[in-house]
Amino acid sequence: MAEEFATLAGGCFWCVEAVFKDVIGVHSIESGYIGGDVPNPTYKQVCGGNTGHAEAIRVGYDPAVIGYGDLLDIFFHTHEPTTLNRQGNDVGTQYRSAIFPHSAEQEAEARAAIARNQPDFDRPIVTSIEPLTEWYPAEDYHQDYWANGGGTRNPYCLAVIPPKLRKLRKSFADRVKDPVAAS
Repeated sequence: MAEEFATLAGGCFWCVEAVFKDVIGVHSIESGYIGGDVPNPTYKQVCGGNTGHAEAIRVGYDPAVIGYGDLLDIFFHTHEPTTLNRQGNDVGTQYRSAIFPHSAEQEAEARAAIARNQPDFDRPIVTSIEPLTEWYPAEDYHQDYWANGGGTRNPYCLAVIPPKLRKLRKSFADRVKDPVAAS
């Protein structure tokens, strides 16, 4: 199996991670920080909004099972790509909608995905396409947060993640591991 990577920021990484965990062809997801200028940032520093980093996920996937463009379509429809530096109550550049392409081909596909998905939204997509810079894995307790039960005890996650999972299963039923699984 060949594995490729996609790096995406769409607000709280717990919420984005929970969505992509259910997508066919996805073999690994790591939450982390990218796009800033402070080496080895901590969660507290990134949440403070002064490092320039985005909360993001790095998705390892099998391109023979799911394409990069399919991942981007899911990305656009499971977060709010039309609000600048904001996802729901999360406000700041650390919650921006951004794509960090790993190659020139991914960058071209990201631009095409923005154009392809724009008609589905009433406002302009403001998702940025940013250079792939140094990746910093988030602290261990952030990894698999929803799947490991952290989110099920967190009111924020309980309010945000289940609707995203329902939307994923409804809109992309052919691309989820178990379309009838409980959210």
